[in-house]
Amino acid sequence: MAESGGGSARLCRRCWKRHIVRQLQQRDRAQKARFLDLVQAYNKLLEKSNLENLTAKLQAKSLDNLRGFPPRPTQETPDCFLGAVLGSAETTESLKGIHERHLAEVESINGQLAYSIYEWNLQLKAKDAELEEQRGRLAGLSGQVSELEAEHRLLREQVEELSRRTAAMKDDYGSLHQRYRQQDADFRQAVERGLELLTCLMQKKAEAAEHRNKALERAKQDRLAKELKKAVRTPVGIKVEPEDGKADEQKMPRRDAQEESGEKMLKRPFRSASATSMTLTRYVGVFKGLFDFRMKRGSSFSSPSEERSYYIPSCAAACLPSRVRDEQEGHASEINAARFSPNSSVLATGGADKLIRLWDVAGGRMEKVKTLEGANGGITSVEFDPSQGFHVLAGTYNNAAQLWKVDDCHFKEVLTGHTDKVTAARFRATRHQAVTGSRDRTVKEWDLTKGACYRTIGVFSYCNDIVCCDTFIISGHHDKTIRFWDSRDPRCTQVIPVEGKVTSLSISPDQMHLLSCSRDNALKVIDLRMHNIRQVFRAEGFKCGSDGTKAVFR
Repeated sequence: MAESGGGSARLCRRCWKRHIVRQLQQRDRAQKARFLDLVQAYNKLLEKSNLENLTAKLQAKSLDNLRGFPPRPTQETPDCFLGAVLGSAETTESLKGIHERHLAEVESINGQLAYSIYEWNLQLKAKDAELEEQRGRLAGLSGQVSELEAEHRLLREQVEELSRRTAAMKDDYGSLHQRYRQQDADFRQAVERGLELLTCLMQKKAEAAEHRNKALERAKQDRLAKELKKAVRTPVGIKVEPEDGKADEQKMPRRDAQEESGEKMLKRPFRSASATSMTLTRYVGVFKGLFDFRMKRGSSFSSPSEERSYYIPSCAAACLPSRVRDEQEGHASEINAARFSPNSSVLATGGADKLIRLWDVAGGRMEKVKTLEGANGGITSVEFDPSQGFHVLAGTYNNAAQLWKVDDCHFKEVLTGHTDKVTAARFRATRHQAVTGSRDRTVKEWDLTKGACYRTIGVFSYCNDIVCCDTFIISGHHDKTIRFWDSRDPRCTQVIPVEGKVTSLSISPDQMHLLSCSRDNALKVIDLRMHNIRQVFRAEGFKCGSDGTKAVFR
């Protein structure tokens, strides 16, 4: 390959030299033709210069003719001879004028030719200098050609080496691609096998959990039956309250007892319950406050002016509320969020009018307490801090979350960083940390003492609501999924698909169950230990039990 490259280079140099020689020959021929033209012009000049000699000869001949007069003519012809002499003199003068004019023309032509010769000499010298310069350039270009030929040989060798490597790598790639296809097929088979095993395992776990739940339910029913039999055999005393010194207690409204019972019910763990699944102690505790009957003793027991109250325990079944307890006009626009305080005595509502109103609900009626102002946009979510409820955290439409202190009614901190509206804002286990979810497909964790975001999690979809556990963050999304995020590592650990777009989430106090609300008109109870859906309640699917009771979530 190198020899062929060298031969081609030599052939190229020879062609280049022949081309230069051909150009020089053409230039020499052109200069020679010009020089011949110059010589011919010079010869013409010489020919014209010979006219002077011819004129001199003519003058001499005419003088000789004058000196050698012809024989003397007769007496009759003297005038003719004189005329001939005078005619020859005039001819001589005319020839002399013509000769002088020719001499002037020859001198002019001679000057022009001399100047042309001078110019041609200058041009010839310039051409010689240009030729020398071109020869020098040719030598430089020849050196560059040599260098380029050497570089070309080197590059050709590199190309050949790369071609060999490419061929080897192509062979390796073909073998690797074949192995990849084989391993991909094996992997797909393994994934399918794993999914089958996982499905089988989940079915077995669900069957085991259902069997366990049925066993626990049977045990609970047996225990309840025993407690009810024991309660039937136990005598119930009637408590009599005297009138003296207890007028204040008689005037106490029945709603206090209902509030006490309501607080007890709100402190229960989140679960599905019915009247048949209550223990005796809970049964009595709940309905003792709900039903308060007072019997006034008549004249057969004492005087007409003496009143005594008797508390008689009653049995009733829990059911869904059938009427509105209280209604108040609190916002100028729609209400987007409502949340009770930790002690259930204060209700916070937030609306599109950029206001958060606090209501006292301890007396069974809503009484306006305070209004938290200063929000930069409509309120999307409201949350009390889990410790004492002295702070309120709210998400807004202006891509931020704001923190208020309830005592002074002024916002304490503005948490900015989202690029779209904040749909959920929740406290962590303490009031010093918070989590926000947004429509920009991110969840951010905040340090409220610094007012700064210390971690951002990309959640792949529009986040509608979030709840927080001790070590997990649970988010509900627009793509019909519920995702679990490890708070120590920003990665998704579990995904639970549902049938509709998730709109709201709520977690039980014992963090064992999750309640989700979605656009398919269903409430789903998710077991956080098994990460599966335990129960589904639809809007048209609530059924009455055999005793006329309905299932409710506590």
